[in-house]
Amino acid sequence: MHAMQYEITLPADYDMTVVRDRVARIGHLLDDWDGLGLKAYLMRERGAQGSPVNQYAPFYLWNTTEGMNAFLWGAGFQRLGEDFGRPRARQWTGLAYEEGGAAGSGARFAVRRRRPVPEGVPPAEAAQDAVRETGRLAAGDGAVLAAAAVDTSRWEVVHFSLWEHDAPEAEGEVFQVLRLSAPGRDRLPRGRQW
Repeated sequence: MHAMQYEITLPADYDMTVVRDRVARIGHLLDDWDGLGLKAYLMRERGAQGSPVNQYAPFYLWNTTEGMNAFLWGAGFQRLGEDFGRPRARQWTGLAYEEGGAAGSGARFAVRRRRPVPEGVPPAEAAQDAVRETGRLAAGDGAVLAAAAVDTSRWEVVHFSLWEHDAPEAEGEVFQVLRLSAPGRDRLPRGRQW
């Protein structure tokens, strides 16, 4: 499993219905994308859920690097770059994935928390902590799913979770889920990824 996210921060007075309309118009294009576990079409609005910015920030969990690369080098990502400027796509290697108790429900909110692996902490210990945190998040009331991944170039762990309600039991940045494309969600490997 590979995680990926790009963030497009928009002006404070940007009409976010443009983002909503874009997702409504073209979001279905990834509903059967080969190699994609899931794509959560995420948005933050300045002043809502504590967000200081307007931002479009989709989050992906990929089953295959071929699927991810086909997306990044293909027309969809090219169009995004033409519309908003080419964003930097962050990538993390999967550490853990779990379905939550509300797995059959629609995801309304997402929480992302990035944190560094402190100097002196053995990487294996940080990875085990991430696995435990993924399980804790997935067991939370209203959790749809939870995942953890690591960027070893920065030694940064990202925790990502989806929730069916607006009071998620997770710390981090809260996003509204506009849409979820999940053609390979059932093939995302559960539990620890090594």
